[in-house]
Amino acid sequence: MTDTQQGGPGPDGLSGPHEGRTLDKGSAGGGRKALGDPATRGRTTIADGVVEKIAGLAARDVVGVHAMGSGLTRTFGAVRDRVPGGNRSVARGVKAEVGEVQTAIDLDIVVDYGVSIVEVARAVRENVVAAVERMTGLEVVEVNVAVGDVKLPDEEDEDERELRVQ
Repeated sequence: MTDTQQGGPGPDGLSGPHEGRTLDKGSAGGGRKALGDPATRGRTTIADGVVEKIAGLAARDVVGVHAMGSGLTRTFGAVRDRVPGGNRSVARGVKAEVGEVQTAIDLDIVVDYGVSIVEVARAVRENVVAAVERMTGLEVVEVNVAVGDVKLPDEEDEDERELRVQ
């Protein structure tokens, strides 16, 4: 018996229940294996759709981004938005591929006329990377921005046109 186990006299000559027991991994008296940090127990998986929503909202926050999605995608989305119970899709125009620790994102955007497309694309990349990495912990390896259209000042939106047709 070691002198630090309960019941035996300790280095100070005292004995009793107030003395602690030193337990190491694999010690016979422990019975429990040290599991480590609770945050490392288990796995977290993040769906593609989660990253797509985060990226879509972050891209829309950039000044100069008028809409998301290609023309056909926006048209179908406008129709779907009018259906009772249909939700406006925040992931419209966004495609994400999510791995275990990394993700790649493709964005289709429409920019406002008169803005610098290069500057808008740079700002979209920065905002999307910051939001996705902060919220998911995934490393964003690339954000591809495809500018599919320019919203001219005298053009009416597809959503406005759809409302008038009803």
